[in-house]
Amino acid sequence: MWEIYEHRRVARQLGRLPTDILERYEKWKDIVRISGPDGLRAIRDFNDESLRGDWSGHRSSRLNQQYRVIYRIERENVLVQVVRISAHNYRST
Repeated sequence: MWEIYEHRRVARQLGRLPTDILERYEKWKDIVRISGPDGLRAIRDFNDESLRGDWSGHRSSRLNQQYRVIYRIERENVLVQVVRISAHNYRST
């Protein structure tokens, strides 16, 4: 079983997201809790991929055409830290 921690800024972002994105994010969290990042890679719709540049060490999953969840895996097989849910904007600021 995987644990998911959300950065404190994610709570504020969730309040501004459309309902369908929130539902998709909850589904994303369910998959991660049960089977971890490997489960995300098995589902093509999420288009899970590693990031480069300023976001090196992070991964991105597609929630829809526009929105992405950016996360980092800490302590292999234990923890997933959600850093940001954004409208496909990977700037680190």
